[in-house]
Amino acid sequence: MPLFYKDGVRANEHPLNVVERAGDEADQEIAVDRPPLYEVYMRMAEELAKRSTCARLQVGTVITDAALENVVAIGYNGNARGFPNRCDSSEAGKCGCIHSEMNALVKAPGQMRDKVAFITASPCVMCAKLMVQASVAHLFYREPYRDSAGLEILERAGVCAVHYARWKDEWRD
Repeated sequence: MPLFYKDGVRANEHPLNVVERAGDEADQEIAVDRPPLYEVYMRMAEELAKRSTCARLQVGTVITDAALENVVAIGYNGNARGFPNRCDSSEAGKCGCIHSEMNALVKAPGQMRDKVAFITASPCVMCAKLMVQASVAHLFYREPYRDSAGLEILERAGVCAVHYARWKDEWRD
């Protein structure tokens, strides 16, 4: 049976997005007349990124349960709680900011399996490893990070990582 993707993004293999259709329905497009939940959570991550105090790259993260029904953690990159709201250094990779994924993962329930992460930039190697360790099953990112090694880690671990930019400009005022 042919597979269809509710949000129109073939790379999005999340179980709630993939539908098998047969017969007369097989040739029909699925109309997307409102923002898919994947896009809603991605936009939440974009809003969180605006709180970042990192001078180089503002990143936001939203983590949900597998059913996309509950936001279980949020994060954005910046200095440690109680420290000055600025980078420790202007050198790339050594600014001292805690990454948004790290900030979200320390708040997420450790026992929860198959978490779904929405991040404004694909993760670095260390954040990718943390995502694997924290049982993230699907990861959606808006923009690729300067180094794709984190995505390679996710692929090796079987985490479905999706460059989610299809709906970036739709439904915006």
